[in-house]
Amino acid sequence: REVEARGLGLLVQGFPGSSGEIQLTQSPGSQSVVPGQTVSIRCKASSGISNYLHWYLQKPEESPKLLIYDATSRQSGISDRFSGSGSGSDFTLTIRGVLTEDAGDYYCQQGSSSPFT
Repeated sequence: REVEARGLGLLVQGFPGSSGEIQLTQSPGSQSVVPGQTVSIRCKASSGISNYLHWYLQKPEESPKLLIYDATSRQSGISDRFSGSGSGSDFTLTIRGVLTEDAGDYYCQQGSSSPFT
C-alpha cells in the first residue's frame, strides 16, 4: 500500500556543544526513506579528532546502542548493513538495505577530548 511505501522516518539529530568544546554537526537533519534504500548520515567535527568518532542509535524508551566505534569499527552484534567511514573531521554512517527496525535517532559522539560531545 502507498502508506507503507512511504517507509520509515530516520530522525537524525545533532547537538552542538558549548564554546571551547569540539562541536559536531550532523546532516541531514532528518530523512524519510523507503525500506531497502541506502542511507548516509554525515557528521562534521569543528576540529580534527583523528578516528575518535562513535555512532549510536536510540529508539524511544531505550538506551542508546553503540553501532560503530573509532569511526569504522562495528560493535559486536551489529548488522554488517551498518558501516562507518572517515577520519579527521568528516565522518559518515551508511546503512545499506534499510529495515523498518532501523528507525530511530542516530547520534555521533567524539571521544577525542573532554567533554565528549
